[in-house]
Amino acid sequence: MKRNLPGTMVVIALALAVLGVRAISAQNKQDKYTLRVPGGLALADFKGYEDWQAVGPSLTESQNVIRVILANPVMIKAYREGVPANGKPFPDGSKIAKLVWTPKTITSPPFSSSAPDTVPGTLTRLEFIEKDSKKFADTHGWAYADFDYDAASDTFTPGTTADKPPQGNDAKCGAACHTLAASTDYIFTAYAKR
Repeated sequence: MKRNLPGTMVVIALALAVLGVRAISAQNKQDKYTLRVPGGLALADFKGYEDWQAVGPSLTESQNVIRVILANPVMIKAYREGVPANGKPFPDGSKIAKLVWTPKTITSPPFSSSAPDTVPGTLTRLEFIEKDSKKFADTHGWAYADFDYDAASDTFTPGTTADKPPQGNDAKCGAACHTLAASTDYIFTAYAKR
């Protein structure tokens, strides 16, 4: 019995060390839902975006990124009712989440027999848009937020003017760009046929 005591103590000490490292790791893990851009939008405003329905994909070659555009149930309902093609605006409460990745090429079978396939690689950014015509009247009712993702640290930070494209780091950061889509209630992506 005495011979097993030192071995048992070593096992217990190792188990406690592993549990301690996991506890410290959990304490240091970022809660992305505490992040906010100046001017109003917080990641918490989009909690559950991971389960929203897809509007469609987007390949932006000039930025070398792949996006999937997701919409909350309010916006999906509006799309299905014909907004914005029917001339009506999206209702307040409409929200979009864009997940942005660098492209990754897959060349091994069974994914490609004659040409490589391009699929999402590393997550680089989350982009959000919300409609609240009273709160964001000076930007046609829409607010914007970008959060850059750092895979090495598994953390998000609000976008900055150093980003490509530059982000104004406030709820107005996408307003200038989206004026190009004024005829479709400032939203670029149409609801893709299913």
